[in-house]
Amino acid sequence: MEAWMVAGVSSFLAWLALPQVGLGAVFVVAFVSATLLPLGSEPALFAFIKLHPEMLGPALLVATLGNTLGGVVTWWLGWLARRGTEKVTHHPANTDGRALRWLQRFGPKACLLSWLPIVGDPLCAVAGWLNLPFWPCVAWMAAGKCARYITTTAFMLWVV
Repeated sequence: MEAWMVAGVSSFLAWLALPQVGLGAVFVVAFVSATLLPLGSEPALFAFIKLHPEMLGPALLVATLGNTLGGVVTWWLGWLARRGTEKVTHHPANTDGRALRWLQRFGPKACLLSWLPIVGDPLCAVAGWLNLPFWPCVAWMAAGKCARYITTTAFMLWVV
């Protein structure tokens, strides 16, 4: 590997380790992990908190905000996908199916489960597809994601 590449990567990693930039990295990782991309944000959050324990509160807040905004983007992608499907097919979108009926029955409260691995991110997209009320969905997403970060961080700090 070229020396300039090694120096560049080392500088970049050192830059991410700074508290003010490190929080930015926590935000970006939390945001991206809340989309349909398979990425976990807990290791980044935990590493930042281990390096800067005095930043526990801000780190939890930033991770929750980033992850919630990622869920919001996913909700909008679901909403746009339904509109696009209806425009192309000239028919109302399919809202049948047991899972869709379950989600409609629970409404925005189902977004509390958006923190779950594998099903959480698609749940946000389906909430958008079903056009569940936006702001209540955001509030329930934020509550679930905040609870997850508090629980997993506490577990990693005091149990592991």
